[in-house]
Formats: sequence, C-alpha cells, structure tokens
Amino acid sequence: MSDADWVLLLSRGQFAVTMGMHITLAALTLGLAPFLVWFEARWLWGKRPAARNALHFWLKIFALTVAIGAVSGVVMEFQFGTNWAPFSQQAGGVIGPLLFYEVLVAFFLESGLTGVMLFGMGKISPRVHFIITCLVATGALISAFWILAANSWMQTPVGFLREEEGNMVPESWLSVLAAPSFPWRFSHMVMACLIAVAFMMAGVAAWRLLHRPGETAAQTMLSAALWFALFALPLQIFLGDKHGENTLEHQPAKLAAIEGSWQRPAPGDGEPLRLFALPDQQAQRNQLELAIPSLGSLYLRHNLTGQIKSLSEFPADAIPPVAPVFFAFRIMVGMALLMLLTSVAAAIQRVRGKLFRSTRLLWLLVVMSPAGFIALLAGWVVTEMGRQPWTVYGVLRTADSVSPLPLGWIIASCCGVLLVYGIAFGLGMRYFLRYVASPLPQEPEVVVAVISTST
Repeated sequence: MSDADWVLLLSRGQFAVTMGMHITLAALTLGLAPFLVWFEARWLWGKRPAARNALHFWLKIFALTVAIGAVSGVVMEFQFGTNWAPFSQQAGGVIGPLLFYEVLVAFFLESGLTGVMLFGMGKISPRVHFIITCLVATGALISAFWILAANSWMQTPVGFLREEEGNMVPESWLSVLAAPSFPWRFSHMVMACLIAVAFMMAGVAAWRLLHRPGETAAQTMLSAALWFALFALPLQIFLGDKHGENTLEHQPAKLAAIEGSWQRPAPGDGEPLRLFALPDQQAQRNQLELAIPSLGSLYLRHNLTGQIKSLSEFPADAIPPVAPVFFAFRIMVGMALLMLLTSVAAAIQRVRGKLFRSTRLLWLLVVMSPAGFIALLAGWVVTEMGRQPWTVYGVLRTADSVSPLPLGWIIASCCGVLLVYGIAFGLGMRYFLRYVASPLPQEPEVVVAVISTST
C-alpha cells in the first residue's frame, strides 16, 4: 500500500477507536439518566429508602461518565479538523451547526447541571433536585438527537445544495432533519442505550446480591432493570425491523453486505438466512456457508419469495467491507436474542418468587452484563462500515475526505491516542469494578432528614 493508503487506514482506525470509546460513555449517560429519574421518583413519592440508596449508588458513576465523556467527545471532534479537513470543508456547512446545537443546548443541560445533581442533595429542595435530574436526562436525550441527526444525514443525505466549489450547504434545516433514516436510527439507538444500561445494572445488582443477599437497593436495581428489559427488547426488535426496511430502500449495498448476498437467488426463490459464512470479497462468494433457504425473505421482505439487490449488482468500488459488516450484524442480533431469553427467564423466576434468590439466574445476569454494550458497538460497526466507501453516502467518498497528513505524523497520533485512551479507560474500568463491589455509601443524616420532612 502507498503512504496515502496507510494515512487513510490509520485515520479511519484512530477515529474508530475514539468514537467507539466515546459512544460507550455517551450510551452509559443516556441510558442511565432515566433510571436516576425513576429511582428519585420512587424515593420522593414512594418513600422507598432502597430507591434512595440506588440513586446515590449510580449518581457517582453517572457524574464520572459525563466528565470523561465530555473530554473524549472533544478529542473525537477535533479530528474533523486534523484528520478529516476536506470532509469538514465540504460538509461542514451542514454538520458543523448540528454539532454546535448539540454543544450549545445539551452540554449546558447535561454537563452543567450534573454538578448540581451530584452536590446539591441536601442543599436544595428535594423537588427542585428532582427537576434538575429530569433536566439532565433531557439534556442527554437532546444530545443524542443532534448527534444522530448529523449521522443520519451522512447516511441518507437530503435537503442540501452544492456550491460551485463543491461545498454542501443546507437548503433548509427542516429538510436536513428530515433525513429518511433519522426517526428509526434515533429511536433504535436510544433504545439500545437503555437496554445496554439495564443489563449492566442487572449484572451489577446480581453481583451484589450474590455477595450481599438481601440488599434492598440491589433488589430495587435488579427489579427495575429487568422489568424494563422485558418490555424494551421486543420493541427494539420491531424498531430494528423498521430500520432494516429503511436500509433496504436507501442503502441497499449495506443490506446486501449484512446478508452476505453476492448473487440473487433463482427466480421464485427467496433469500436464504445465512447463519454462518466466510465472505470472500475478492472472489465475490461465501466460503463455508450455512443457510436456511428462503427464511431470510421472511424478515427482509415479509414473505418467502422476496429478494434484495445482491452485491454483484453494485460496482466493485461501491461495496462496503463485507466480512466485518456480516459478522458484526450477527453479533448484534445474537446478543439481542440472548438478552431477550435472559429477560424471559428472569420473568419466570419473578413469578416463582425466586428472582433475588436464584443463584443460576444471578450468575447468568453477571455474565450477560456487557451484552447490551457489545450489541451496541456491533451495531455501530454495521452502521459505519456498511456506509463505506462513503462519508456522505453517495456524495462524498472517504478517500476524498481524509487530510493529506505525513505518515509519520499519523502513526505518532494513533500511538498517542491508543496509549492515552488505554490508560484512561483501563483505570476507569478498574475504578468501576471496585466501586460496584463496595458497600453502599452512607448518606449524611441531614440529607435523610431533609427528604423525610419534605415528603
């Protein structure tokens, strides 16, 4: 490969690392905030001390995540000017304002008020504190709205004009926000964050119950997380199906890569469900394919004979990397199905009155605790790698979006990012694991007194 090819590859890799780590933190804050609202509501109006303890337990994790996430987000966005200057120049007229709105509105609501939420307990009215918690959760949702609006426009660009220099400018902001994939991408991503946090919370609560049986705060966490997961996962499967229909219409090459479909089936035959295969992009075929005939058409076209465009129907330079997209999609779906089965098993144990005492179930929840984040990151790989070779789908290629940096500079940059992020996230994970295993923090008596007198 030439130096230019290495610069492109390393720039993509660096952005993938920073984005992958940042999206994990963003998902944690977005998914955790509604649970904080729920626990505080149960505390104020349900007078449940266990909910108060659960709230205080997760508040510190939430605040730490917001702080680190704000920094990692800045590092990620700086790359638009360093590694992706041509992209910023041509698409900045659309992307720049969307990211600015995210910072302007969401940063002040989420980051600014998190300190009040963390340190204001006992110093401000409990009801005012609850309003602050709701505003923080709203800020996290608004942040996701603007970020996903920008990403959805890059996936399905609409509502823009191209100037003579090639730069893109919005025709109207309403038309930009009307990107066809935005409603399904936004709802699917928000639900993914909530499910990921629910299973993480269930795993933490299960670990605490295994080591501290009868801890009421852990029981409250476990019950809330599993109730939510039980109803959210079927909804997420529905949203995923609608998102897939949107992809079929607007990004057919991505869907063909997801399915590993190199050639259309014979007329009258449906698309197979490929359970496993080794996609060979050079030979344009699958090795060791294990498939169920026609079953793929059932979820792709909602019948047994419908077909999709195959990869052979696209130019070779417009096909995404098939193997990563193919396997990432199956990891995402596999994790979702495992989480659904785990939620059903937990519901059965709840009915039997053994939810908090079934050792096998509790250990299963501990093992499954990262499943939601694994599915989320796998879905992100499908979304972003499936868009290749485009940064703005069908409009601007990735190879034309990268800055012409010296190879030595980009190697040093990648090494620095890997080192700093590796240390930061390694220490953060170490702190998190120690914290979730520690005894519940003892709250000052003044806080309890204030809440008791106000309720």
